[in-house]
Amino acid sequence: MTGLHLSTQSHRLLICVPLITGLFWSATLLAILLTWLISGRPKYVSQEGNVAYISDVAASFLKPLFIVGCCITGVGFMLSLVLERLLRHRGRLPPSMRKKERVFEILAIAGSIIGMLGLGFLSGFDTKRYHTAHYVCLFFFALGVILSIIFTVLEYRWLVQTHPDIIKLRYAYLVKAVIGSVLIVLAIAFGIALFYASEVGAVLEWIIGFGFTFYLLTFAYDLRAARITQEKEGEDMTEKGQASLITHRGS
Repeated sequence: MTGLHLSTQSHRLLICVPLITGLFWSATLLAILLTWLISGRPKYVSQEGNVAYISDVAASFLKPLFIVGCCITGVGFMLSLVLERLLRHRGRLPPSMRKKERVFEILAIAGSIIGMLGLGFLSGFDTKRYHTAHYVCLFFFALGVILSIIFTVLEYRWLVQTHPDIIKLRYAYLVKAVIGSVLIVLAIAFGIALFYASEVGAVLEWIIGFGFTFYLLTFAYDLRAARITQEKEGEDMTEKGQASLITHRGS
């Protein structure tokens, strides 16, 4: 009986999860945007300004595509975080040595689950037929993703201190922090513009939508480091982390 063994699985297969997720999400958004542009920028029933929101166009005949795209993206986002957690536990990625790192990992996954459910439900409750329900789901999607980003960045901040000799981990932390911070700032601006400047809000939503792709792809970079390692190598990485942790506590 064969199965998926993370201790021996090729890193090339593992990076397919965030890679396919990011590409499928961007392809879904691109299909929706091009449909609106090629159709002559029509004004939909649920649309207020001259610029259509993603959900305005997605509430049309593209709804099945939008539902599939949102469900794949939500599940892929959550699985990317779960894979990182499991690979750290198995020593194929720099392991979590502090309790707070493991807590942040779990909270980041919990946030991704909230975001996954919010994204899935908002695609089903389209803005044309279920206006209030759609925006409630949108709120939980944004909340879940923002919480997940914050806890992931905090986790990486402590991982960098635990494993100061791993340069790629520092790069991953900086990239996640920058992209995550930009997305959070844009999300706050979007929330304000949603009530006071509809067209600005629509533009921001498209930017955030495509920007989320880059955040998803950062996990593909992380999982590239999960090359097949021998048990001894995993033990060495753990020992280095423990030594660094003792040094930090002693200083």
